[in-house]
Amino acid sequence: MKLSTRVRYGLRAMIDLALHQKEQPVLARDIAKRTGISVKYLEQILLILRKGGLVRSVRGIRGGFLLSKRPEEISAYQVVTLFEGSISPVDCLDAENFCQRAKVCAARCLWEKIRDQVNRLLSGTTLADLAEQQASFEKTASYVI
Repeated sequence: MKLSTRVRYGLRAMIDLALHQKEQPVLARDIAKRTGISVKYLEQILLILRKGGLVRSVRGIRGGFLLSKRPEEISAYQVVTLFEGSISPVDCLDAENFCQRAKVCAARCLWEKIRDQVNRLLSGTTLADLAEQQASFEKTASYVI
């Protein structure tokens, strides 16, 4: 499974918001500067995150973006599936009638196990977990990647 740039940047932006919002909105240009995402592309990502209910925007002079929930309440699974939809490694897991061999296919059983493990890992990882890990990296690094 290969995740898109939108997913990677979306999760990176969400982690940045978790680290820097401190009860006040964060400007897109500040997120862009810290994460290395172009402002133009980040604005598209933030729009998807807003429409998906994971962030909210605040207009005005003190405007910007905020997480719509506490970081502990947002899972990596929510971010990934917002951008990617299904995370099944093969199409036959998402459509029962995709293949006539589905009920007798050993390979499909393997694909199910992979999907289920990925689901568990993403669902069990919160934005708070990732923000804590990022903060730890930033304390020990002389620069931010």
